[in-house]
Amino acid sequence: MNAIEQIAITKIKGIGPKSCKLLLAYFGSLHALFQSSRSQLNAIPGISKQVVETILSKKYMQEAESEYRFAEKHGIDVLWFEDERYPRRLRNCDDAPLLLFSKGKVDYNKQKVVSVVGTRNATNYGRKLTEELLGGIGRAEVLVCSGLAFGIDIIAHKAANSHNIPNVAVLGHGLDRIYPYEHREEALRIMENGSLLSEFTSGTKPDKTNFPMRNRIIAGLADVTVVVEAADKGGALITADIANSYNRDVCAYPGNVDQPYSNGCNQLIQMHQAHLIRNSKDLMQLMRWESPTESKKDSGVQLSMLQDLNTDEEKVFSFLKDAGQALIDELANYCDWPQSKLAIVLLELELKGLIQSLPGKLYKLP
Repeated sequence: MNAIEQIAITKIKGIGPKSCKLLLAYFGSLHALFQSSRSQLNAIPGISKQVVETILSKKYMQEAESEYRFAEKHGIDVLWFEDERYPRRLRNCDDAPLLLFSKGKVDYNKQKVVSVVGTRNATNYGRKLTEELLGGIGRAEVLVCSGLAFGIDIIAHKAANSHNIPNVAVLGHGLDRIYPYEHREEALRIMENGSLLSEFTSGTKPDKTNFPMRNRIIAGLADVTVVVEAADKGGALITADIANSYNRDVCAYPGNVDQPYSNGCNQLIQMHQAHLIRNSKDLMQLMRWESPTESKKDSGVQLSMLQDLNTDEEKVFSFLKDAGQALIDELANYCDWPQSKLAIVLLELELKGLIQSLPGKLYKLP
């Protein structure tokens, strides 16, 4: 698809991920959509007259062309939701952005991804926990995500950079600026071993309303979201809530009951909305993030058991044997089956003792 057309569709008010997919199913491509007639557009159920008029006006095309030229000039990748490089964990969320702007070099689809969030008013306790966490999980070859904000976010980015861990800063504004400006130097370091990521076009200011939208991307990118320190209200708890709604794992560090920036974490744990962790080792054990050499060892299952597998079971087993471990979304993409069919095949393999189900919807051989 044409990147200008991809940018253009996001400029039309009233078209979101669901309605865009409906239009693509009807027309087959964005190009065909933009060449369609009034009668063709009016025939589509659920598309308002205002949206039809906007599509026919073509006013958004000039703005889209300008945005594309900006991206090209500044080395920004335009990631459409159907692209292979688009973060597949995020794509599986109903409200995933149609388009992302990425600056840097990073694989968003690494096998292990963790988001780290917390208060902007980090204490020494929070700093210590964050630095230990990043130091401990680095050996698991993870990708780390956060929001470049003051407090826990920037501590996480700095710790990741110091341990040479690829990390992503998800921004609540366009990539023509860095906010807060004080973190500009760290943002440059992030791009050396990671990326800056945003769904917002250039010229978009860091308005307050953008940050909850930014938080859903932080939650959607990861297998697990870790809340280090948080008050009883704020962006970190919003991110944790969104991660739970996506059926992703959430972890939180407990804190002193009379400290305001431990209230949010203690509340998440008390309400069973987060796993309690004390250090990086706890997180590694919870997520079963073994080293690649450990995860790819032969399972030792009996040959006679493998001979009893049907075609579908053999397909899943072979994939896991090669990959070592895989998320359910990765298996679904590979097999191209309905979730209902995949669930049955996975259950049969578990009952036969040939695979293990782990936290975070992760599967591996025994």
